[in-house]
Amino acid sequence: MQLSFKRPSTRRPARDAARTLEDLHLDESGLVDRIDLPEDFAHRLMELGFIPGHSVLASHSAPGGDPRVFRVDGTEIALRRETARRILLRQN
Repeated sequence: MQLSFKRPSTRRPARDAARTLEDLHLDESGLVDRIDLPEDFAHRLMELGFIPGHSVLASHSAPGGDPRVFRVDGTEIALRRETARRILLRQN
């Protein structure tokens, strides 16, 4: 299992480089590759089930589109888009 903790960068990751949770469409799933957030935030997300190698399903979102709800390990968790943008998915 690969865990990656990075300091948050000021620039947004390139869209061609990797898919993120933000890129998932309704009822689409993906496997978590790594979390590109400070260590304390990443640990909290891992406690909630966002563990590298685990499947995450994009569920519904608020009327304005933010936050979005994701299903992981049978639990629905709402994340802001800026947080979902920092959870990278494995390339198929």
